[in-house]
Amino acid sequence: MNTIVKLARTVRFDESDDNVFHRPAAPGEWAVSGGFEFSNWTEADLTGKARQAFANGWLGLDSFGRASLVAVAHVEPAEVDVLVRRLAEHFVDVYGAPSIEAALPAARAEIDHMQDLCEDPSPNAILVVSRELTESGIREQYRAIKASDAELDQVAVHATLE
Repeated sequence: MNTIVKLARTVRFDESDDNVFHRPAAPGEWAVSGGFEFSNWTEADLTGKARQAFANGWLGLDSFGRASLVAVAHVEPAEVDVLVRRLAEHFVDVYGAPSIEAALPAARAEIDHMQDLCEDPSPNAILVVSRELTESGIREQYRAIKASDAELDQVAVHATLE
């Protein structure tokens, strides 16, 4: 019996991610919360585009850029293994993990956490994350919006030409 595995892919309904993140993720990237990036941050770090990435950015696993929204999708188990390795390599390249082998358990935990977040929502459900700094560290909250229930004003930033 095959187990259905779900993760989330970055989605865009407009160009706002290009304007609010230093490095926006491309549409369709597999994503994780990526809260680990902020583990040593203080209020002084939360300015401008960095604040936006902290407040509600998911981490794309191709560009390692940020996205405001992700959608739940089915993923092949073999692809999950590739994503774990890619994230472990990122931990070595960017965060100084001593080796890929040493980083694999942390990468696996990040992917497992994302799989847990995607377990209950149906495919195509939109997920949003919000973060805040507390005295005990970062607090993350997640919300799922069923694709059939989503209204544009729940997920899009509206502007006028005036």
